[in-house]
Amino acid sequence: MSMPGISGLALYLPPYRVQLADWCDWNGQPWDKVRNVVGRSFRMRGPEQSVYTLAANAVWRLIQAYDIDPREIGYLALGTESSSDNSAGAVIVKGMLEDALAAHGRPAVSRECEVPEYKHACLGGVYGIKGALRYLATDGAGRKAIVVCSDIAEYERGSSGEPTQGAGAVAMLLESEPRLLAIDLAGSGSASDYRMVDFRKPFARFRDQPSRADGQMQDLPVFNGRYSTSCYIDATRHAMNALLARQSTRHPDYFHSVDAVFMHRPYHKMPASGWAMAYLFALADGDARARAELAGYCADAGVDADALFAEIAGAAPDMRDRVATGQSGEDAFPLSTTLLRHLRSTPLWQRLVEDKLSLGSEMMRDLGNLYTAALPAWLAAGFVQARADDLDLAGQHWLALGYGSGDAAEALPMHVVEGWAEAADRINFVAALGAPMDLDADQYAVLHDGAPVDFEPVPARDEFVVDHIGTIDEPGFRDTGIEYYRYVAGG
Repeated sequence: MSMPGISGLALYLPPYRVQLADWCDWNGQPWDKVRNVVGRSFRMRGPEQSVYTLAANAVWRLIQAYDIDPREIGYLALGTESSSDNSAGAVIVKGMLEDALAAHGRPAVSRECEVPEYKHACLGGVYGIKGALRYLATDGAGRKAIVVCSDIAEYERGSSGEPTQGAGAVAMLLESEPRLLAIDLAGSGSASDYRMVDFRKPFARFRDQPSRADGQMQDLPVFNGRYSTSCYIDATRHAMNALLARQSTRHPDYFHSVDAVFMHRPYHKMPASGWAMAYLFALADGDARARAELAGYCADAGVDADALFAEIAGAAPDMRDRVATGQSGEDAFPLSTTLLRHLRSTPLWQRLVEDKLSLGSEMMRDLGNLYTAALPAWLAAGFVQARADDLDLAGQHWLALGYGSGDAAEALPMHVVEGWAEAADRINFVAALGAPMDLDADQYAVLHDGAPVDFEPVPARDEFVVDHIGTIDEPGFRDTGIEYYRYVAGG
């Protein structure tokens, strides 16, 4: 029996773009550095958009692209960390879809469809995938599952996170007989540990956030950038340890044997650092040959090998203790960081990092940070690039590494199935990029802060928008804050 997995991918990106070269001009920031570390541009939600309309638009495109019979959908999950409703979730998306389906004379999604929402920072979508795989392997056998990852990444203007914003959604079709990727759930690795302060969204923060004229929430997070980076690296290491414990391949060798790697990417440079650091950890925890390899790299870089082993071998560091002792603002892996800078100019970096993480990576520079949607968007970009470059992917072994602040990580081994190209040709990545409206500094500020727009919005076509937000608070009826949606037809 084949493994269940992914059969289709569809994206929706809002049509408002900030070019980071322009943003650097507005803010006096170095474009070369921002381009190399972060990317080229990011998207912003429009005045009639929310996390739920983004999600519904992605699922609607998935249904159309893959000609999905809505009656066969038994599981519709939403992965997000941008919820604006603390009760309902994926059922909101289901409701919107039924309006579009009815407008096109198509049957509704099954009334028996499960509608969970998954939340754990940027990892919610991966948890949704695992839930879908378990559904397909048990009581949902023979049916279809859809997981949609939708998020709006907003940071305060003037903060260090500002250039890493983004908005968008990716919907995935999962089936028992996948047409793109079979996922080896039994061989996956999981990790979680409470990290307190790396990236959080406590309700209390809304007391100090400005009200928006459009009625939407300003969802600005509480974060500690350097500590979050250390948490990302540490969590990735532990998820890989859990995966490697289930593999027959010698631990460090696995990093070379996998054909392509796709990771959560809050910005362009982070996955490369995370993957390379995971390899250094595997060497430090490996056998004598692996440790000798790592010692050789240290010698070439002028790094004290014994000190490096003390930094990364075993269970070190204690990330929670670093908060308690006031070290959260410091790099938890300073010697490893020094070694990584040296390795970037070596053939090892090309083989281990550039070659493994290259597929679709360049296309991702124009999406920004999509939180839960970043990892599946990269998978979509990888398939689209493979078709453009006429690559033969069948049988390749891929690895998806998801991460969510807090922190938790998941490592999912996959393989590309035979006949993948037909399903890959339906991925709408290029169409989703479209021809967006590039914002100037004033337009960006207006959209960011939710002020009334003084420009003509991009017309909606074949998509869902927020019609209005309820304001009634009477004994017989209350809808304060509830979003009402409208399907806008058109080609």
